[in-house]
Amino acid sequence: MTSHHSDSSPSLSPLARLAELAVLVPSVIALFGCGDLAVQDPRSLLLPAFTRSEVVGFVAGFGTTFAALPDLLGILKRRSSAGMNPRMAAIMCVFQVLWIWYGLLIGSRPVIIWNIVAVVINSLNVGAYAYFARKERRHAASASAA
Repeated sequence: MTSHHSDSSPSLSPLARLAELAVLVPSVIALFGCGDLAVQDPRSLLLPAFTRSEVVGFVAGFGTTFAALPDLLGILKRRSSAGMNPRMAAIMCVFQVLWIWYGLLIGSRPVIIWNIVAVVINSLNVGAYAYFARKERRHAASASAA
């Protein structure tokens, strides 16, 4: 029968202690040397007027901003409000105004510019929907009166 001491920790073999140190020491060295690993934001090589983060912001913003464009083009092509939810575009428009304000607060050109474009696109979506919905109601009213 073996005795267990509740106040003692299990003893590690010399090889296990060496393995522990082999992991611990480089980890501590790496953590203390992480200052140089901080994200650097140098000027872009292709567009020196912008930082790299701004270039990434412009590219990323392009995709998300123009996500509403197919709805607008569809409305204009069909000349109909069918299949479009104006509430979604209106809600997006309101929150994109807040994104513009946020971009101004943090001084981010990509956030400001792309959200201005998105507000215009979503406003055009809502406007086109209202125009064609009104036109469709008038056409339906004149058709039922005849």
